[in-house]
Amino acid sequence: MAGSITKLVYQKRNTQRVNIYLDDVYAFALPDADAAQLKVGQHLSDAEIAELQQVDAEAKAFDRALRFLGSRPRSSHEVETRLKQADYTAGTRAKVLERLQRLNYIDDRAFAAWWVDNRSRFNPRSSRALQQELRQKGISNALAEQALAGLDDDVLALAAGRKRADRWRHLPRETYDKKMLGFLQRRGFNYYSARNAANQLWKEFDEDSESAADSAFQ
Repeated sequence: MAGSITKLVYQKRNTQRVNIYLDDVYAFALPDADAAQLKVGQHLSDAEIAELQQVDAEAKAFDRALRFLGSRPRSSHEVETRLKQADYTAGTRAKVLERLQRLNYIDDRAFAAWWVDNRSRFNPRSSRALQQELRQKGISNALAEQALAGLDDDVLALAAGRKRADRWRHLPRETYDKKMLGFLQRRGFNYYSARNAANQLWKEFDEDSESAADSAFQ
């Protein structure tokens, strides 16, 4: 594949990439910043071509990782899994991950804290369930424990139950209990935390009803 560069042409669909022609035959492409180091007439050996193709593979993998990170924060494990699914080599994945970490685009400690905070505010579940989710994201036990420190399952269970309580508040108590306890236990809460939350929310229903009745007679 060794040969001399005869053309350097910007791609029409991606003007940040340049097609490299060796002896008038398309050979490979590079990001424009890397292609800028080449010139027409330059001879490239097989080893030099392989090195440039590796540079291109890392650039493509990095761009893919950035797109993946665009929707929400990701753990290192999530990013590596996505790159592996795209058939990038272990060496390329390692270099891209190191670059992302160096630029603070991925940080497993920050990710774990974000995940726990996001879940706790918008989709509460037990600390045990959160730890399992973090484990699935490739977060170490040590980082998971730091992120979960200070969480109170009773508080989380009450927050989770409150998001469903309105739809069940007019049900008979037995039916309400069955639905609420099942809902909370599916989110990892033990029976006692689920029971306490169910009781507290039912008490709030009664207080709301009494308050509404008092207002009606005023």
